[in-house]
Amino acid sequence: GQLIVGSRQQGLCGLCHAGPASADFPQPALQGNLAPRLQGAGARWTEAQLRLRIVDSRRLNPHSLMPAFHRTQGLQRVGRAWQGRPVLDAQQVEDVVAYLLTLK
Repeated sequence: GQLIVGSRQQGLCGLCHAGPASADFPQPALQGNLAPRLQGAGARWTEAQLRLRIVDSRRLNPHSLMPAFHRTQGLQRVGRAWQGRPVLDAQQVEDVVAYLLTLK
């Protein structure tokens, strides 16, 4: 999960979120500030709440900027390579949730 969250090719979480200092997360100057900090996510939200936010955050907030990482239907402006495919498979979603739960 930590590798997915920190990846600039897969999770891309650091584009919008500031994260914990680690070798696997972008340097602070390259971290985003459009969304809540990831540090403390495990204390703010339950496992189910985190999972829903990752799978399809628009179920909680229709105006959310966060992309749906597991939903494939009803999306707009999806590149050909991603059409019909989730960004993260079910196991990857679970790995990210497990990692975020450690961030107290």
